[in-house]
Amino acid sequence: MTRHGPVPPVWLCATCSAPWPCATGRDELLQEFAASPVALALYMNAYYVAASQDISWAPAGTLHRRFLGWLP
Repeated sequence: MTRHGPVPPVWLCATCSAPWPCATGRDELLQEFAASPVALALYMNAYYVAASQDISWAPAGTLHRRFLGWLP
């Protein structure tokens, strides 16, 4: 499991305080889910839905790119 996990409801990285998922968190998640990219997409989608509720003021496209746009 990644050390660079989210801190809801602000959705910053618990380790580096960057917007989550941070670059290191993304790398760790890609390694952790290397054998199952579909599972990673579903996992990140659940976080996207939760963050959309917590950060309701953010444009949907911005959150979509942040949580899902980096997936392979």
